[in-house]
Amino acid sequence: MASKKKKGKHTVSGEIYHWSYVLVFITALVMSIIHWQKSQYLFYIALFSYGLVLFGYLAVKKKWKNWLGAHIGGILGSYIGIVTTTLVVNIPRIPVLNELPILLFWFLPTIIGTPFIFKVGNQYGPKKEGNF
Repeated sequence: MASKKKKGKHTVSGEIYHWSYVLVFITALVMSIIHWQKSQYLFYIALFSYGLVLFGYLAVKKKWKNWLGAHIGGILGSYIGIVTTTLVVNIPRIPVLNELPILLFWFLPTIIGTPFIFKVGNQYGPKKEGNF
């Protein structure tokens, strides 16, 4: 997100992010199926999160109408998904934090990340003309 938004570093970083997410997606699906009783939620988060990555990735490739908004929402939404999964899987193993309600860690990334999506979307989205 820190590099300029044109061909070059941002494009390469995006490809790395997408293909890394494919690997995480496949791994999460396999792990959730193997440990279905304990980790079935991983299956659904993996599907939803990779769906967001794919949506953001294809928006750029296909240049849909409002493709930039779709790209920003998809990629940042997928980031919220992977942060949520990482927290939910690992918090029970972290002293002190494991005493907090697990539901907090399900919602915290969305609560923090959603305003960020709107901020970035407004920064790069189409500028609205004011009526003076």
